[in-house]
Amino acid sequence: MTRLTRADLDALPVYVPGRNVADLARELGIAEAIKLASNEVPFGPLPGVTEAVAEAVTQSHRYPDMGVVQLRDRLAERYGVSPDRIVTGCGSVALAEHLAKATCLPGDEIVYSWRSFEAYPIISAGVGATSVRVPNTAEHGHDLPAMADAITDRTRLVIVCNPNNPTGTSVRRAELDRFLDTVPDDVLVVLDEAYREFVTDDTIPDGLAAYGDRPNVVVLRTMSKAWGLAGLRVGFLVAQPDVAVAIRKVLTPFSTSLVAQAAALAALDAEDEVKRRCALVVAERERVTEALRKLLPEVPSSQSNFVWLPLGDRAAAFGAACEQRGVIVRPFQGDGVRVTIGTPEENDAFLAAAETAL
Repeated sequence: MTRLTRADLDALPVYVPGRNVADLARELGIAEAIKLASNEVPFGPLPGVTEAVAEAVTQSHRYPDMGVVQLRDRLAERYGVSPDRIVTGCGSVALAEHLAKATCLPGDEIVYSWRSFEAYPIISAGVGATSVRVPNTAEHGHDLPAMADAITDRTRLVIVCNPNNPTGTSVRRAELDRFLDTVPDDVLVVLDEAYREFVTDDTIPDGLAAYGDRPNVVVLRTMSKAWGLAGLRVGFLVAQPDVAVAIRKVLTPFSTSLVAQAAALAALDAEDEVKRRCALVVAERERVTEALRKLLPEVPSSQSNFVWLPLGDRAAAFGAACEQRGVIVRPFQGDGVRVTIGTPEENDAFLAAAETAL
């Protein structure tokens, strides 16, 4: 039979989303399961978002503004940059794909830490680039000196996930300064800051404030997490204008939908509520981390809205044990388990399951 697709994709793992809560509830015969697998916030839409979405739907027979002018202007004002430096897309992961398209040809290299965001290998393979995975440190964070050493004349893109997904660990200002100073000028460095709003450690830099003026740095942000728009898919990046122009050329047309644009604008009006909700998540993050360390002392400190259990080969068994208690977590076989911070009641249910499992 004639092959119609690329053979190299056979070896590529499929992106694994969090398991469906209704399926697990049905299996266990319970009214409702708890999902702590996808790094969502548990508080519902921000004030004004539902109304903005309802109004936008009345115009859903029309294409959205492809230039996303109003949202770009608002983001530019919010983050103190010019609108021509902002590119929006269908979540920050889609923008990472477009960055790869805009920088890499087949055979070029993309360097990233591992384990990190599971979409990075998929993004690399999608453009025919070679993944260069640099092992995490023993503390489950980026090994920036090793990443610098891994850069070759074929490297086009380096991704630094800060805080890192799924381990929650972070790179601090001094080490990131040193790293960026060693990266060649013709290599683009992507600071993936999807969880920036949950950072409380002052030594962890805001990529936009600290490095936004560097020609070869791009900062990725998302509105899926702290801003509560995971189901509507809105992300943005900030780059130098010439880089932003190149990325817009490879964007899927109209990929920031009419409804998504309206929701994002409404969410930006609710920043005080975002900060309040993030503070609740952070408080629960600290409580959950402290409780977990009594069971598993190696749990690293997290600066995101999830915690990491470095369970190695026990990850799958732990995940299955939690599911038997009606709690869905995210195992990464051979490495560990990521658990999203939910409501206090959801977190209590997880901690009870974890105590049983461990």
